[in-house]
Amino acid sequence: MNTRDLVLSALFAAIIVALGILPPITLGFIPVPITAQSLGVMMAGVVLGARRGTIAVLIVLVLVAIGLPVLSGGRGGLAAFAAPTTGFLIGWVFAAFVTGYLSERLVKSEQSALVQTVGFFFAAMIGGIVVLYAFGIVYLAVAAQLGLSKAFLGSMAFIPGDVIKAFVAALVGRAVMVGYPLLPVRS
Repeated sequence: MNTRDLVLSALFAAIIVALGILPPITLGFIPVPITAQSLGVMMAGVVLGARRGTIAVLIVLVLVAIGLPVLSGGRGGLAAFAAPTTGFLIGWVFAAFVTGYLSERLVKSEQSALVQTVGFFFAAMIGGIVVLYAFGIVYLAVAAQLGLSKAFLGSMAFIPGDVIKAFVAALVGRAVMVGYPLLPVRS
């Protein structure tokens, strides 16, 4: 890992933290707020790729663990890792990795704009929604003693917003690829 990789990872960690400034939206029937930070996780994957995107998320989680209030709503500290939403925090790491991994393999510079955008969108949907929800829902079901079906059904209310976030991440990924490509080239 070189200096450029570290700087880019730190920059996206800062973007994820900055997206936490936006206030969370709580629906009330499930203890998981809607935040913009998952958009940052998706963007880290599509723009930086698997390795650097994962490092960006790990930086954010280290900041949380040492007590900085960098999560949405000003949360931070070890208590954030003992909440029913901890599965989503853990899932961020894998979501960024899978989103980046798929982006690296699906999106090529010689593709048309539409194909690139669709590739980024698919990567963000699989990594930023399917993978993230797999970790979040299972942990929520166990920690809140809801049962898997209740946790799953309750989480479905967040899917429309996350699809919009995946679309925004795809547009950002495409715009960065055109202006200043950062995504590692993979075959």
